[in-house]
Amino acid sequence: MAFDGIVIAGLVWELNERLIDGRINKIYQPENDAIVLTIKNNRSNYRLLLSASPSLPLAYITEDTGTNPMVAPNFCMLLRKHISGGRIISVTQPDMERIIRFEIEHLNEMGDLCTKHLIVELMGKHSNIIFCQPDGTIIDSIKHIPLHVSSVREVLPGRSYFIPNTMDKQNPITLTMTDFFEKVLSKPLSVGKAIYTSLTGLSPLIASEICFRASIDADMSTSSLSDAEKTHLFGVFSRLMEDVSEHRFHPVIYYQGKEPKEFSSIPLTCFGDCEQKAFDSVSDILRTYYAEKNASTRIRQKSHDLRHVVGTALDRSRKKYDLQLKQLRDTGKREKYKIYGELINTYGYGLEEGSKSLTCLNYYTNEEITIPLDPQLTPQENSKKYFDRYGKLKRTFEALSTLTEETREEMEHLDSISTSLDLAQTEGDLAQIKEELVQAGYVKRHTGGKNQKKQKLTSKPLHYISSDGYHMYVGKNNLQNEELTFKFANGGDWWFHAKGVPGSHVIVKTNGDELPDTTFEEAARLAAFYSKNRKSEKVEIDYIQRKHVKKANSGKPGFVIYHTNYSMMIEPDISNIKQE
Repeated sequence: MAFDGIVIAGLVWELNERLIDGRINKIYQPENDAIVLTIKNNRSNYRLLLSASPSLPLAYITEDTGTNPMVAPNFCMLLRKHISGGRIISVTQPDMERIIRFEIEHLNEMGDLCTKHLIVELMGKHSNIIFCQPDGTIIDSIKHIPLHVSSVREVLPGRSYFIPNTMDKQNPITLTMTDFFEKVLSKPLSVGKAIYTSLTGLSPLIASEICFRASIDADMSTSSLSDAEKTHLFGVFSRLMEDVSEHRFHPVIYYQGKEPKEFSSIPLTCFGDCEQKAFDSVSDILRTYYAEKNASTRIRQKSHDLRHVVGTALDRSRKKYDLQLKQLRDTGKREKYKIYGELINTYGYGLEEGSKSLTCLNYYTNEEITIPLDPQLTPQENSKKYFDRYGKLKRTFEALSTLTEETREEMEHLDSISTSLDLAQTEGDLAQIKEELVQAGYVKRHTGGKNQKKQKLTSKPLHYISSDGYHMYVGKNNLQNEELTFKFANGGDWWFHAKGVPGSHVIVKTNGDELPDTTFEEAARLAAFYSKNRKSEKVEIDYIQRKHVKKANSGKPGFVIYHTNYSMMIEPDISNIKQE
């Protein structure tokens, strides 16, 4: 997990900087497994979120006030009774564990000065918030863990608190070279797995980073390492641990495209190809990362129904298209039947009654041909029979030619909507896509009565500024593409689109200027990135002045036709393009 001992070490150092000597002003419990402490220190108020959620355990300074329940849960009332108004005198992390221990000084009911420990364990499904006496006696916890739930440790009032060491892990801060060789590299595992399974607080990500810095494959067996490689690996490991011990933290989030990929409190060289954003504190990266991650997850969840509609319609159209193509191929015999009818009319006058075939010269190819006949029919009736077959197949061909073209356009339209769903960033984007599906008849419009207000489509195209200062706009769906190209852009503006695949229309406002080459390239990068081929190494981009782009006859939003365009191959990399 990314929220490992090193991230917690950075967070603990930050909490010491901000919260030591601070007074706990308010305590509330917005969730069953989370509490928020409002701490006043250095003329500032800090809100500290402590969450023992099994799916997302967290601890960081937040700006969100959250919801304060009308009736406080028992654990919250207990904390208020003991430590409300208390002073935080230390924040520690024992042995690089995923644990934060707060030592809080307060006055008891008799007015005597006492201390209590609030221990936050951030260990996935085993996460907990435990309130203890200084001698380790548990007063209470946000989750009660009886013996029948865990045979390793009970977490109940009156029991003694201890950190279970079920995997006999070592503290990486105090580890010597001898211990590193004997207790880590002696295990019959891959190098990366040996590191993170032997040392507390180190995630697979950090283990991979250590190996990457040492130029060692994390999947190599420990037994395959030479003595020199082992020594070099320990040197890299020691320098990283020294950075942690000396509090040399550099909080950063790494992005894959526009989505957050990973975060860390130290630089990760293994993500050198990712865009990165530095932050001033670990709390900032946690707050930003999970907010952005939750936003993208929420959009994916909300788009699920729309994706199902589009996917079902696309599968149906593909099956229909394949059947229509097969039927269209079957009409390829129509010209043969027409020729049969003509040749029977030409040469059939000499046929004997009851003939089963006619052998004659095909004057279209100057080759001899044998035509099957129905002996029960006259030559004229056989000729009519073949002309009737020709007529039926011709009509079928003409009808299927139109239908297959319509089905192909329908598939392209649905494919473009599917790409729009991949590009959607807000609920407004999804509302526009749903409106397009309603207009196309794939989704029914639900009306809730006369007083129902029409949902506002507040989504807007993306706005970028080129290195040369020109404004570039990117449509995120077909309705936005239509608006950008035919209502927003002027004839002299430039239009960009990925060739032959669904994607965004990109408009560059020229203000009557001749665009520099850099702006052309950056606009092409945007068109490549916001297209179905965004994961390709290079994407072919068509670009042309807006006045040469015409709306397609199909009338579907965002579909255009153009001629005599320019093209370029470009990487879908927009990391250095400024977004407004």
